[in-house]
Amino acid sequence: MKFLAYLVCYCIYPFSFLFPRNRKKWAYGSFRGGFDGNAKYLFIHVSDQMPEIDAVWLSTNKMTVKEVRSKGLKAYWIFSLKGAWFALTSKFWFFNAYSSDIMFCLSGNATLVNLWHGLPMKKIEFDIDSGPLADRYVKKTLKERFFHPESFKRPDYMLSASPMYSEMFSRAFRIDVSQCLELGNPRNDVLTWPEDRRLAFVKRYEPETTQQLLAELKSGIYNRIYIYLPTWRDSNYDFLGKDFDLKAIDKVMRECRALMIFKPHANTTITEVDGSSFTNVRILTAKTDFYPILPYTDVLITDYSSVLNDYLLMEKKSVVLYLFDYHKFTGERSFIWPFDEITIGKRVFDFEGLLGTFKENQLEIDEQQKENLVSKTWAGNVSQSSERVAGYFRDFIP
Repeated sequence: MKFLAYLVCYCIYPFSFLFPRNRKKWAYGSFRGGFDGNAKYLFIHVSDQMPEIDAVWLSTNKMTVKEVRSKGLKAYWIFSLKGAWFALTSKFWFFNAYSSDIMFCLSGNATLVNLWHGLPMKKIEFDIDSGPLADRYVKKTLKERFFHPESFKRPDYMLSASPMYSEMFSRAFRIDVSQCLELGNPRNDVLTWPEDRRLAFVKRYEPETTQQLLAELKSGIYNRIYIYLPTWRDSNYDFLGKDFDLKAIDKVMRECRALMIFKPHANTTITEVDGSSFTNVRILTAKTDFYPILPYTDVLITDYSSVLNDYLLMEKKSVVLYLFDYHKFTGERSFIWPFDEITIGKRVFDFEGLLGTFKENQLEIDEQQKENLVSKTWAGNVSQSSERVAGYFRDFIP
C-alpha cells in the first residue's frame, strides 16, 4: 500500500507544474500534520498582520485543521478539493522540515521555504556521514530515494540566523549560501516578547492545559522550575527508567520544593507513563508547544538539542547538559563543530549526577561565554523574526 501511494504521488507530481501560482497565496504546514514550530508562528503573524496575504494552514490531520480553525485562522485538509487547490495555486510554501509537511506531489513550481526546526548542533541531512541515516544521505539508495523524495528536493530558500549556520545549511541541503536567509527563527519571538503580549498570545492561541500550567508556574509556590527537553536519538533509545527515573526525580523535586517539566522529543518512542501519579513532575504531550512555557522556567536540562541555542536568548537562565549517552550518541551522529565550542552549562554524565544538581544552589552560566556564543550563533537575529521573514517574501523579487 505504501509503495502504491508513492507511485500515485509520482504520477501526480509532473502535473503540479502546470498550475499558475498566486504570489499572495501562502501555504503553511508541519511534519506529521501538526501545528507547531517556526511555520506556526510565521503563519499566525501573517494572518494577523498582513490582510493582503491569503495565508492557509494545510494539514493531513483533520483534527489539526479543526484546531487551527477554532483559533479564527484559515486551514484546509490537504486531501480536500480546497486544500489541494490551495496547495497547487499558492506561490510560497513555508514548512518546518520538508515539502512533505504540506504534500510533496503538489509542490511543482512553488517557491519552497524551509524554516527548519532550530539551529542544530549535530550534522543533518547531506552533512550526515554515519549512523542509521547513512543509507539515505551517504549511500543514497534507490529505496531511500523512492520513499523519501522530499529529502532529495532542494528548497529554494533556507531559514538561517548567522553566517556560520548559513554555511552549514548550504552544505546540508545542497544549495548556494545565498539561498540561506539570515533572519532568525519565528518561534523564538515569544521568548523575548513583553509578558503582557506573551500572555495574550497564549490566551488566544494555546490550549487550556498550557494556560493552566503557566498559572501554576507563575504562582510562586516553587523555588526552581526545571524543564527537560532531550533531543531525538537515531536509535530511538527509550531512556526512561535507568537514565531518567521519574519517580526518583519527583521525590527530589518535592524535597527541594521544585518542579520538573518533561517533554520527550516528538519522534522518540518512550515507555508510557501515568503523569497523574507525580506531584512535582509535569509531562507534556507531543502536541504541546513548549516555547510559551520556556520564559517561566529557571533551568533547561538538555543534551545535544538545538533548544539550547534558543534558551540562551533569555536572561537569568541556567543550563544543565545531561550527557548520559555521550559516547553512544557520538557513535551514531557527528557534531557540526566541536561540542565544547557550541555548548554551555553544567555537564553531568549519569543519573546520580543529575539528581545531585537539583540540590545545588549555584547553576549560573558564565555570562561572557554566553554572550559570545549567542553573538556567533544568532548574529543579532534574536527577536522580531516573523516580521523579517514575512517582510522579505512580501517584497520578494525573484
